[in-house]
Amino acid sequence: MNNKSETKHSCCGGRQNFWLWLGALVVGSCLGLLGVEWVNTMANFVATIFTRLFQFIAVPTIALAVTTTLATFGMQRETRRIFRHTISYTLLTTIAAAAVGMVLYIIISPDNLPMEMVKSSRLGDGVPQEVTNGSYFDYMIGIVPDNFLRPFIEGNVLSVLLIAVAVGLVLAKMPEGDNKVLLMRGLSALQEVVSRLIRWLIAVLPVGIVAFAAQLSAEVSAGTVVASIGKYVAVILGGNMLQFFVVLPLSLVARGLNPVHVMRSMMPAVLMALFTKSSAATLPVTIQTSEERLGVDSKVARFVLPICTTINMNGCAAFIFVTSLFVMQNGGVELSLPVMLLWLFISVVAAIGNAGVPMGCFFLTLSLMSGVGAPVAIMGVILPVFTVLDMIETAENVWSDSCVAAMVDKDMKK
Repeated sequence: MNNKSETKHSCCGGRQNFWLWLGALVVGSCLGLLGVEWVNTMANFVATIFTRLFQFIAVPTIALAVTTTLATFGMQRETRRIFRHTISYTLLTTIAAAAVGMVLYIIISPDNLPMEMVKSSRLGDGVPQEVTNGSYFDYMIGIVPDNFLRPFIEGNVLSVLLIAVAVGLVLAKMPEGDNKVLLMRGLSALQEVVSRLIRWLIAVLPVGIVAFAAQLSAEVSAGTVVASIGKYVAVILGGNMLQFFVVLPLSLVARGLNPVHVMRSMMPAVLMALFTKSSAATLPVTIQTSEERLGVDSKVARFVLPICTTINMNGCAAFIFVTSLFVMQNGGVELSLPVMLLWLFISVVAAIGNAGVPMGCFFLTLSLMSGVGAPVAIMGVILPVFTVLDMIETAENVWSDSCVAAMVDKDMKK
């Protein structure tokens, strides 16, 4: 009787929260469209605070979730099964996202940019100069930690994941004794502290949504979307929408899951991803909502979602692929089918190495284009619209992570 009552209360609360978040989204959008300077300033201030808070909680969430899961279950048969299913679904959805982008690129066929626009473009202060001079291999080497604390201080998600996996496996192999029990209790206590912090942040999330929505609508109304690269933007957005509303829901249906139920349950995480532009910063909310609203087993959620946050990059793969084709086309490269298929593979591999941080896809694409001698000045033309694209792609990444977690959880319960 009590369980039924709690379930009913949880469902009612979920519906109320949904309408509250939606209302906050509408209010924030209207405030941003007003064009009032002090409103925009306040929205930017609040949005920055929320982003920093979630980034603050993201690194310990990843480290504790992966470490405790592996320490508890090690590489048992079930853990290997979860990992195998996670990798399979991740590869399938990421390849599908890039393939959808390729089909749309062929159909829409974006035009070359005017040369005067390319020559007058600048990459801007937002792009580190060392990115244009580096290589993808340098980026991958940087993932391997050379100091235990530095990845946590710098927020290097992939390095933190490597450390967490190593520590978790070592703890799993440690003989049972007072030292191991003490360490596990300490990790469990820290995880409970982080969990409570996440609940507090989710409780005040509507305030953040108002600020983020106002920030976005102000940018759009100010002319962020540039009409001169409309076809390129259409390919990116069209691919994201197809992946978001068609490919991923069909994947859920194929596994016997209701995509509408999964989407409504994961709405807090998807909205948070949309506005923070960081799947890593959104991870605490993604884990919390998947466990409490979607009903994913905590063992699955805390193992699958941190992995997906670092390697399951549907939106990023599509962006890298389409943008690489667009830049190379403007550089005079003939885009034959073999060339497209080669870059589809490169884009998927590059996306898997993305760290799940804001503008990570942009930096990776810039590095790849610099490496092949393509006209990287075109990236400066794309930069003004990237803010909006990055928001949508991050929301798609987190939605894909949620779908993978739901499918793996379904497989484990068979």
